[in-house]
Amino acid sequence: MLDIVIEARKASLAPGMDVRRILPFRLRRMVGPFIFMDHAGPVEVQPPLTHDMDVLPHPHIGLSTVSYLFGGQVTHRDSLGVEQIIRPGEVNWMTAGSGIAHSERFEDPATLAGGELEMIQTWVALPEKDEEAAPSFENYKPEQLPIFTETGVWMRLIAGDAYGLRNDVKTHSPLFYLHVVLEKGARFGLPKEHAERGIYVAIGSIEVAHRTYTMGQMLVFSKGADPLIIAKEPTTIMLLGGEPLGERFIWWNFVSSRKERIEQAKADWKEGRILLPPNDNLEYVPLPADRSKPAGGGPAPQALS
Repeated sequence: MLDIVIEARKASLAPGMDVRRILPFRLRRMVGPFIFMDHAGPVEVQPPLTHDMDVLPHPHIGLSTVSYLFGGQVTHRDSLGVEQIIRPGEVNWMTAGSGIAHSERFEDPATLAGGELEMIQTWVALPEKDEEAAPSFENYKPEQLPIFTETGVWMRLIAGDAYGLRNDVKTHSPLFYLHVVLEKGARFGLPKEHAERGIYVAIGSIEVAHRTYTMGQMLVFSKGADPLIIAKEPTTIMLLGGEPLGERFIWWNFVSSRKERIEQAKADWKEGRILLPPNDNLEYVPLPADRSKPAGGGPAPQALS
């Protein structure tokens, strides 16, 4: 029933800011189309250090970045000229396609000093036919994301479809992504209509098949499995998955079905052919030293990138 349990790996971005990296994992690179997942926070940083936490302009190809906040706020700027503050309950969905650069800056010292910033970011790989699509960006407000409640269960559909819920978040392949809050003792099941399904425990703990799983663990289930999830305490989980897309190569911030496309993206960024955000173009992240092939253990994707 349970295919694998992934333990988040800890990484430090800056003083006071740790990230739990869940995907990619060496034994399970993707869950459905989801190829990357980071959990940052809660973060408490003194105001003089906030600039050190900023994620400077950097490039992407072949994927959509999905940013979702539990607390705080982040300012997004990209090559399209978009400037968008994302707040809790909203979704920032940026499709890189053929290439885009963006930054994420933490420009509200009050939320950082108060320990309010907490963020989940995922990357969704694109189907081959959409890998070279024109870049795009959308911000979706909480009222555009349906909520379902029953005894002990609250959930918001971030994207896709599950449990009979749908929304207008534009996706490129069949998937589901939900934010679920469970009261102690609540019982819950996974959606059955998707081939690959995972549970990430963001806060608290759950019991599945008489075993307890805690914060920072992702459970990935075999196709057709119908587990009963029981909250051991007040718990927040993220549910995600969908239909597999086939093999993808990942190197730094680039994802593609073709190794040669990643090599082209490296050259494009190095030579300035991927435009910087027009309202944030004075600094950027340089291309990392290339010591490996895209399919190998190259530089880890920059957290929250």
